[in-house]
Amino acid sequence: MSNVETVQSSEQKGLSVHPVAGRIGAEIRGVRLAGDLDQQTLDALREALLRYKVIFLRGQQHLDDAGQEAFAARLGSPVAHPTVPIKQGTSYVLELDASHGGRADSWHSDVTFVDAYPQASILRAVKVPAAGGDTVWANTVSAYEHLPEALRQLADGLWALHSNDYDYAAQRNQVSDEAVRHHREVFRSTLYETEHPLVRVHPETGERALVLGHFVKRIIGLSSADSAQLLSLLQGHVTKLENTVRWRWEAGDVVIWDNRATQHYAINDYEDQERIVRRVTIDGEVPVSIDGRQSVVRQPRGAGASAEAASA
Repeated sequence: MSNVETVQSSEQKGLSVHPVAGRIGAEIRGVRLAGDLDQQTLDALREALLRYKVIFLRGQQHLDDAGQEAFAARLGSPVAHPTVPIKQGTSYVLELDASHGGRADSWHSDVTFVDAYPQASILRAVKVPAAGGDTVWANTVSAYEHLPEALRQLADGLWALHSNDYDYAAQRNQVSDEAVRHHREVFRSTLYETEHPLVRVHPETGERALVLGHFVKRIIGLSSADSAQLLSLLQGHVTKLENTVRWRWEAGDVVIWDNRATQHYAINDYEDQERIVRRVTIDGEVPVSIDGRQSVVRQPRGAGASAEAASA
């Protein structure tokens, strides 16, 4: 793989692709994101996204909330978060403000507790710490491909229950009272549960990817103890350093990732420094297992209901 790859279809526009890590991530240069971006450049961005799983674009300070939504609409159909309210004055923007519980410091893919979870996320940095607050992404395709053969065959046939009703505090090293309250009263305001295959087939590339992260409650058909051990083992393969890329944010950066082929983790090492990022997600497809079965959603319900009773 070359260090710099010029996308021929957009060469006259100066678009170039610069891989950041060996298995995941590339910086895109020479593009000014906007709702009226030409189709040729848009196709080049999507090609890079599918190949590198996450793409980074610096110097996009011209984008405001409306511009971010307009650009997102060119990639697909934007969709609001199912439980967390959107930013006032927008249609789809989710604001993650560190001072109000917006610290996503646990490995996950976005919103996997619903069936057709987002295919892609577009994150824009508004305010970033002077130091700290990086985000790390992991390639769940390469994680699957580098599993030992016996473990791959085991994962191929397993399914897991995903839910937004999970132990929030147990997933994190630092938990504020504000974050716990936000998770309980807002994030879990409606409870969702969905059964996903542990291995899904990517609808555009045909690649196989592991579907894991902190929304997984248990592997279906296994005891709690066996489920926990196997999930820990597989998740450890996802987050091996060889499968990851780390990004040092600057205000005005935009990062786009394929949510069907990655997990991410926002590093919570910046104490009380200000960190505000804004996200728009693109509606996805219902995952399909390697034997052609689709994910199964369970009936959403009010937060007062018992998750265990509903799954009994």
